[in-house]
Amino acid sequence: MITRSQRGIINPNPIYALTSTTNSTSIPREPHNIRAALAHLGGKAAMDEELEALHKNKTWVFVPRTSDMHVIGSKWVFNPKLKPNGSLDHLKARVVAKGYHQVDGLDYIKTFSPIIKPGTIRMLIHVLSMVPDSGVI
Repeated sequence: MITRSQRGIINPNPIYALTSTTNSTSIPREPHNIRAALAHLGGKAAMDEELEALHKNKTWVFVPRTSDMHVIGSKWVFNPKLKPNGSLDHLKARVVAKGYHQVDGLDYIKTFSPIIKPGTIRMLIHVLSMVPDSGVI
């Protein structure tokens, strides 16, 4: 039997696991608003890439606004993706809806997601296969 120490798998010492040698100012901060993102080197490109992906996947459709429509705002969220050495690789952007502005009954009605367990499906198929002339099997 080969043990973990023979394979070279060693858990880190918890005393030293929380120490860091990088300078906190060298880690790029994520932009918190549109103005900071546009001033960032890859901010505009990341936003364009996200909008293009939304249009390409048909998850975003422009509709004409009516007077009785309650429009829910959106917000840009930016995440810096780092290289293994800690330098900035690129900026990732995504647009999210401000769901906390939704009004129950106006923007959505009761939501429900039915979930069925695989065991229930197997039991139902088994019971139906026992019934003559059920047409299941």
